[in-house]
Amino acid sequence: MGRLEPLSEEPINEEDDSANSSKKGMRQTWRNWIKTHLSLVFTKRSDLKILLSVLGCPLFPLSLHPQHSIHEVSSSAQYIIQHFTAATGCRKLEGPVKNIFATGKVTMAMGDHDLGSAGVSAAGAASSTVCQKGCFVMWQMVPNMWLIELVVGGHKVIAGSDGNVAWRHTPWLSAHAAKGGVRPLRRALQGLDPLAVSAVFSPAQYVGEKQISGIDCFMLKLSADQTDLAERSDSTAEMIKHVIFGYFSQRSGLLVYLEDSYLTRIQSPGTYPTYWETTMSTKIDDYRAVEGVMIAHTGQTNVVITRFGDNLKSGPAITRMEETWTIDDVAFNVPGLSLDCFIAPNEVQKHYPEEKLDWRSPLQC
Repeated sequence: MGRLEPLSEEPINEEDDSANSSKKGMRQTWRNWIKTHLSLVFTKRSDLKILLSVLGCPLFPLSLHPQHSIHEVSSSAQYIIQHFTAATGCRKLEGPVKNIFATGKVTMAMGDHDLGSAGVSAAGAASSTVCQKGCFVMWQMVPNMWLIELVVGGHKVIAGSDGNVAWRHTPWLSAHAAKGGVRPLRRALQGLDPLAVSAVFSPAQYVGEKQISGIDCFMLKLSADQTDLAERSDSTAEMIKHVIFGYFSQRSGLLVYLEDSYLTRIQSPGTYPTYWETTMSTKIDDYRAVEGVMIAHTGQTNVVITRFGDNLKSGPAITRMEETWTIDDVAFNVPGLSLDCFIAPNEVQKHYPEEKLDWRSPLQC
């Protein structure tokens, strides 16, 4: 099996899929990609695969389970989360709501790939290429089972979680499982599942105030701890840090901006290390009441990926991506949705629980 990472995957060629047949093939494919395919990440022909890998079905960096006692959380952070839960009415989802269904549309684009340039806006860069349009459908069984199918540009990506392992299937690299424990789908935390937002940020640290798009916001910060980072690292890719910020409107109490940034060190034997820094920022908007619960229906995500290191003589390599999304329909307690709907593919089951394989790439983790 090939390796995949929560927000992207290695853009290897279709003919490399034969390496998926064994653990040995998986490792060889990964090492070969590190040595020979880094340059493909920044070529036009790989744009659609990169877009789907990074923006299609990313996972949130942390699980739904709080890592700290409520006594360790500041009173300011508690107030912000209480304001959010009251503003969204998400407590109504506890108990009565067993599952959530949502459909939506996406438009994705990748900007020009710059070497050593900074200061070009993500939106401006993305507008220089042709946009790819698509749609998705998502099912979620409260609290940590979910399944999403997304189709963009004729390619279909499926990702899911059975409560024990998260996995993803692409047309070019089959099915792969994720390392580091089960985490929620990032798309669900973009205002689509306010109960999950509340759970994830309940142990967050209050770090101040900031104005986002003219909105005065409180800032909450979460950081993946060393145990989480170690579980998502291996001998060739080391996760150095992963930090998440949530921006909550001081006036409405709603989550209006979500940002996560991480740094990965990549080094294969005999080569210089390369560092990948990825920042994903999402503006969340258009909250509407669905059965008394406020759900965000539109948003825009910008991604900046910077690659740097001693082996890059021309300076940092930067690529930018953009996605706009809309939610068409949201429903709770859909009849007929059962646990069987979230069973992982056979390719994933036969490697679990003995070995949880990683969604591996330096682009995002």
